[in-house]
Amino acid sequence: MSDRPTGPLAGLRVLELAGIGPAPYAAMVLADLGAEVVRVDRPGAAPAAAAPVVGRGRRPLILDLKQPAAVQALLSMVERADVLIEPYRPGVAERLGIGPEACLARNARLVYARMTGWGQEGPWAGMAGHDIAYIAVTGALHAIGRAQGPPQPPVNLLGDFGGGAMFLITGVLAALWERERSGRGQVVDAAIVDGTASLTSFLFGMRAQGLWSDERGVNLLDTGAPYYDVYETADGGWMAVGALEPQFFAELIALLGIPGAPAQHDLARWPELRAAIAARFRERTRQEWAEVFAHTDACVAPVLSFAEAPDHPHIASRRTLVRRDGVSQPGAAPRFSRTAAQVGAPPLPAGASTREVLTEWGVGDVDGLLASGAAVQTADERSGTH
Repeated sequence: MSDRPTGPLAGLRVLELAGIGPAPYAAMVLADLGAEVVRVDRPGAAPAAAAPVVGRGRRPLILDLKQPAAVQALLSMVERADVLIEPYRPGVAERLGIGPEACLARNARLVYARMTGWGQEGPWAGMAGHDIAYIAVTGALHAIGRAQGPPQPPVNLLGDFGGGAMFLITGVLAALWERERSGRGQVVDAAIVDGTASLTSFLFGMRAQGLWSDERGVNLLDTGAPYYDVYETADGGWMAVGALEPQFFAELIALLGIPGAPAQHDLARWPELRAAIAARFRERTRQEWAEVFAHTDACVAPVLSFAEAPDHPHIASRRTLVRRDGVSQPGAAPRFSRTAAQVGAPPLPAGASTREVLTEWGVGDVDGLLASGAAVQTADERSGTH
């Protein structure tokens, strides 16, 4: 597999100020799509091995942005960048001298992408937070869970990566497209609360129609319906059932072999229907049921662990999950007919590319920056070079 960018964003230059969660993932996706991404770490940054998948596909350098010379070096790089990803709390970049005003003064075409949980303004903008808090105030967390049970955090997929990174990427691509007409860059304010709220649009629409209740676990898509739920199998595995449409529900019932099953939308008999479906699934193993439902329209699939998922026939056929340098990980997505995206190289240690990148990006007096500690070059542990 070549590490030369081939995706639709080949030629795009991105500066990523190192952070955690959604910003690094957004940078990973841009790199997968062909962008040249350089990650700027601070001295003493955690080893890149801490993020062996999300850290893929870019070269790292270390700048001590508390030193004026390092700030000037970064601003010099900004002059050659298309995008800068900034993951700090509001006001931090400005205090360092690398906020939007300073950067856009050096490069009016720059897309300055800011990733926060609460956004750049509002009464909570300066507060710390994590995914679980951001999704809590949007209503999204309240909606996830079973009846009479507590809200169930969906790991950090909904806020950090769905509501955060994906909306940051959307904002970057939209701003780049607008720049083609105006010739000017702009600031993208991507807040996890905003993106997560947008993801709930469908549910707000159902609620407006009287088709969604704020009571948890009683609705069509939150395990309230017996034909949209997970069921345990004889060996302790689980099967996911999503037979929403009448024809799919009919196939589910036929393949389960439940004669005289209650009608799909007879809400009064939903407990009876759920019990019947559960009893049937408990009669066979997960693998036996997976074979029954494979290649059918019953909308049923086995619930697989991360360890099992790469071996599923469909996942394996599409190479949705791949192995690179011994690490199982998601492949590049989406796919393109001409300009193929690709999984980038594993992450280098922080600072391993400092001299190389500063030189390539035309930063002056690289030796002086390294000698003063404003920039730091570390060993590439994989090659033993400095």
